[in-house]
Amino acid sequence: MNIKPCSPRLYLSLSEIWERSVRATHNFLSEEDIIQIRTSLIPLYFPAVDLYGCWDNDILTGFIGLSGNKIEMLFVDSEHRAKGYGSALIDFAKTKGAVLVDVNEQNPSACIFYQKKGFQIIGRDETDEAGRPFPILHLSL
Repeated sequence: MNIKPCSPRLYLSLSEIWERSVRATHNFLSEEDIIQIRTSLIPLYFPAVDLYGCWDNDILTGFIGLSGNKIEMLFVDSEHRAKGYGSALIDFAKTKGAVLVDVNEQNPSACIFYQKKGFQIIGRDETDEAGRPFPILHLSL
């Protein structure tokens, strides 16, 4: 397993991983929500963070986006879940100084995952940053 920076040439692959991951874990999102968010990934969200991919035998299994001391996104391809890639990405993020993460409250498996990695809930918002009715939990190490 190897974690290395992602260049813009990987954005399409990252967006495909994002979509497969979201469809497997974000049951609260409608098809319209998924399409709307996906259209913002490449032009807005990906360029705003430092992206790192997790590679295993030349296969991109997941990625993480960091900004300062915060994990802004972490997605593991749906066919590679529960194999340690998410944990490896979190451990990598910690070495980069990450101590904060936000998670959708309606994604309890993600919340449990982050809590097992040492994060604790420190706050909650009723909506996501785009104002959609998806409560966000704020976590910190």
